[in-house]
Amino acid sequence: MQDNGSPSKLVTSKETDFVGEDKSKVSPGKYRSKLRLLLIVTALVVTLDQLSKLWIRTHLAPRESLPITDRLSLVNIENTGGAFGLLANQTFLIIIISIAGLLFILLFLRYLSPATTLSIVSIGLIMGGGVGNIIDRIRLSYVTDFIYFRLWGDFHWPAFNIADAALTVGIFALIYYFYKSGAFRKAYGRDHGPQD
Repeated sequence: MQDNGSPSKLVTSKETDFVGEDKSKVSPGKYRSKLRLLLIVTALVVTLDQLSKLWIRTHLAPRESLPITDRLSLVNIENTGGAFGLLANQTFLIIIISIAGLLFILLFLRYLSPATTLSIVSIGLIMGGGVGNIIDRIRLSYVTDFIYFRLWGDFHWPAFNIADAALTVGIFALIYYFYKSGAFRKAYGRDHGPQD
């Protein structure tokens, strides 16, 4: 029981996780449906990513470009590095880092239960993007990047693929979820709360 400040009213406290969700309301059916959603989103991202990369490798030679608009082109680029070409030719290291990141996210899922649809979709996008690029690195020793934007003048955004886009959207959506749920405020409050 918890005192809410009024001498005549007592409120029963509920066990909640770090984003304030009531753990007492988790049912096995709800857990299974969230897990199913996670697997569906992950599988969709991996499938779209792999099919799009296969199409690019089949129809465009390495470095060949197919203009779509004056600002957008499809280009077959073999990226042996990580994001923005970092760690070029370090395929094994990038695979290890990627797998460790995916395992961390799977462990992190325990602390998001019961999770919202937004958080589950976010994690599915992140996992799908990670798995899509790991498949390329294991099979080909490089990642096929192909979406190439000219932002202004001669400035081009580094080429990317559907897995990269899913990772980016998933990370920003997860940050938004934490912000809306008050997780940042709660974490800040714990670190900077009154000291006894």
